[in-house]
Amino acid sequence: MKKLNKVTRWMALAGGLIMIPSLLLPIWRIDLFAPQYPEGLYMLIWKDHLSGDVQVINGLNHYIGMKHISEDMFPELNYITYVLYGMIGIGIITFSIRRVWMLWTHAVLLISAAGLALYDFYKWGYDYGHNLDPNAAIQVPGMSYQPPLLGHKKLLNFDAWSTPGQGGWFILAGAVLVIGALLLEYFYFKKRSNTLA
Repeated sequence: MKKLNKVTRWMALAGGLIMIPSLLLPIWRIDLFAPQYPEGLYMLIWKDHLSGDVQVINGLNHYIGMKHISEDMFPELNYITYVLYGMIGIGIITFSIRRVWMLWTHAVLLISAAGLALYDFYKWGYDYGHNLDPNAAIQVPGMSYQPPLLGHKKLLNFDAWSTPGQGGWFILAGAVLVIGALLLEYFYFKKRSNTLA
């Protein structure tokens, strides 16, 4: 079983350890801007709770029939902490085992977790924006209010933004390091060792 190059081994470790701040920082952020709220409203999604202008957003959304946002809507908040610890731990294990197959495992698990998280967030956003109260005070025929999965979307007179929070950027940095290590291992160090052979 092929051993990892020293560079990619340390990159794998760094890819795990750099995620540690995500345990203490918000992972995702939703911002809303409108003429009546020029300073903006925001909601932060942490590993185990929500914060920000959640109650103000709930008050506004009530008029168009959207559900009340609460932490109970996000069962993921009960286990995100364990997923993050797992991703950090896998970085340490990859560093310790020093095998290419473990780096592959590390990368596949990271990509799978990220893909599932985005899909899960999309499903929540779809349900939240489409399943409206038919007795809402304000109704626009054919209108839905699904927030953007990533980036910007216009919702009535609000500009909605969905972006990684500070902790989310650390998770992204970790994924880039691990995937970068895998690419280096296969497209540089493997080619180099074959040339030397």
